[in-house]
Amino acid sequence: MKKILLSSLLCASVLLALNNEYKYEVTPMFGGVYTEGNMNLERDYANAGLGLGFNLDDSIFDQVEVGFFKNIKDIKYKNIKQDTGVTRVFANLVKDYPLSDSFSLYALIGLGVELFDVEKYRNESSPFGNYGIGLKYKLLNGMSLKTDLRHLIETDHGNNSLLYNIGLAIPFGKKAVIAPEPKKIIKPKVKKIIKPKVKKIVKVEPLDDDKDGILNSYDRCLNTPLGNIIDKFGCTLNINLNINFEINSAVIDKTYSSKIQKFAKFMNKNPSLNASIEAHTDSDASEKYNLNLSKKRAQATVEALEKLNVDKSRLNSIGYGETRPLASNATKEGKAKNRRVTASLKK
Repeated sequence: MKKILLSSLLCASVLLALNNEYKYEVTPMFGGVYTEGNMNLERDYANAGLGLGFNLDDSIFDQVEVGFFKNIKDIKYKNIKQDTGVTRVFANLVKDYPLSDSFSLYALIGLGVELFDVEKYRNESSPFGNYGIGLKYKLLNGMSLKTDLRHLIETDHGNNSLLYNIGLAIPFGKKAVIAPEPKKIIKPKVKKIIKPKVKKIVKVEPLDDDKDGILNSYDRCLNTPLGNIIDKFGCTLNINLNINFEINSAVIDKTYSSKIQKFAKFMNKNPSLNASIEAHTDSDASEKYNLNLSKKRAQATVEALEKLNVDKSRLNSIGYGETRPLASNATKEGKAKNRRVTASLKK
């Protein structure tokens, strides 16, 4: 049984290692179990398992983890010449707390069921609850080294076990990259005027003055700067980074880390693109104060992207103050929407 388990974990490690933009991760784990003294089992025995993580977007939790643990060698009962084995199947919710570019803490909580091969001394197959805390260190190609402690409480008799593990998280399942909508070239309509015994006269509609690929008659933004990425209406494509600031603040809250990371991944995936980071404020305070505050917000966003390996030469920060409101400044909700950051993409 031990050889089969170890072989399965090794095969999973080799076959499922792909890249660092992923939907899932598989984690082979090794460690041990320290049991409560009244269970009449070995107090400390070796354990191994396999976890499968489903990464979440736009959720309070970062991952759903399912998997199993199994003892590596037989577990001895005390006072009798009989052994047993324990298989634990679990499902947990996981929350990640970044500490730096390489390290993060994570917490987990969930439910499961443990199955005893031989039931003795109130060691019976039953459900359990568990919670834990761990440390994650990022390696190359999206892989991570993980170690954690898990406290398991069995529901029938309240028996306690402490699981300590170390594992290698290996990503797979590439995520689709959100790219700008490609510009559409609209062919000019040609009107033909034919007069008797006269050569054909071809009348062409107005040209594309701003040279963005959209003819003037269809272009809603006639002065688009050359090189900007545009939408189907000929206007500069703005991406909302979904970062909102507190009143009178240019500090980016940690809750927006995942949104900045997504945009940084897109920029690193498309090195031919540059971005203009544009920040805005509500109408509280003076125009001069708001203009300076918006510049600080744009610069704070640029610095956050630089820390995620986006070359600073590809980024430009602009503050517009209160001059471009997205919503009415007459309400608290409208003001919150106006304290925002967007990105304009350029070639």
